[in-house]
Amino acid sequence: MRAKKSLGQNFLHSKKILSDIVRIADIKSGDNVLEVGPGKGALTQELLASAPRLVVVEKDDRLVPLLEEKFKEEILTRKLELVHDDILNFNPKTYNLKPNTYSIVANIPYYITGIFLRKFLSGDIQPKRMVLMLQKEVAKRIVANDGKESLLSLSVKAYGKPKYIKTVSARYFAPAPKVDSAILLIENISKKFFHDSKIEEEKFFELIKAGFAHKRKFLISNLRQLKETAEIPWEEKFRRSQISEKARAEDLSLEDWRNLTL
Repeated sequence: MRAKKSLGQNFLHSKKILSDIVRIADIKSGDNVLEVGPGKGALTQELLASAPRLVVVEKDDRLVPLLEEKFKEEILTRKLELVHDDILNFNPKTYNLKPNTYSIVANIPYYITGIFLRKFLSGDIQPKRMVLMLQKEVAKRIVANDGKESLLSLSVKAYGKPKYIKTVSARYFAPAPKVDSAILLIENISKKFFHDSKIEEEKFFELIKAGFAHKRKFLISNLRQLKETAEIPWEEKFRRSQISEKARAEDLSLEDWRNLTL
């Protein structure tokens, strides 16, 4: 069965990498696992050895019958629940997945990375952990080890702790993508950052989106386009937060953005 380019399919075929993903997922007794895009079921097979209950979501019409046949016994015993749907339409509540009680394990198509992360990190039914196969450069941008943050990295770090686990060569996929991938772990997922800081999610993201609107401009120039809170000039906010007026959006840490939001 050929991969569908329109769905961004690249099937992982390395037993070693599959085992690494399951190990990193750190599945405990009683854990529920949500797998996204099971494909031909290679990762599904590995997960079933550890997960008490596995929910898999597959969009491709051609693959659903294959998965139904391959995992007939597990479906009958309800150890595996196969959902034929687009993950972006998926409602965890419908499948009795409760906040911070399940893990997501996924080899997701590169083109839905941003919207996928927003859906599950900012939603009301957050997972406790995510183990994702992403494009290598996207994973690196999320962890921002070079000290240069992005709208994507801050959006992830506001909800959890991302960690770059390892690079996965393109040769481990069929068909081989044009770029290497990486395993990214996001753990300690919650809305604690917002609750503890007593700041609104909407207000926070409005601020950082404005900050990154024109990346070459100094951050303060971008923020001047926003209505200032409590009539405090941005110059004063920057001074109080010990942020240089010559800083650009990428130079600020999550804590810096928190201080500007308050």
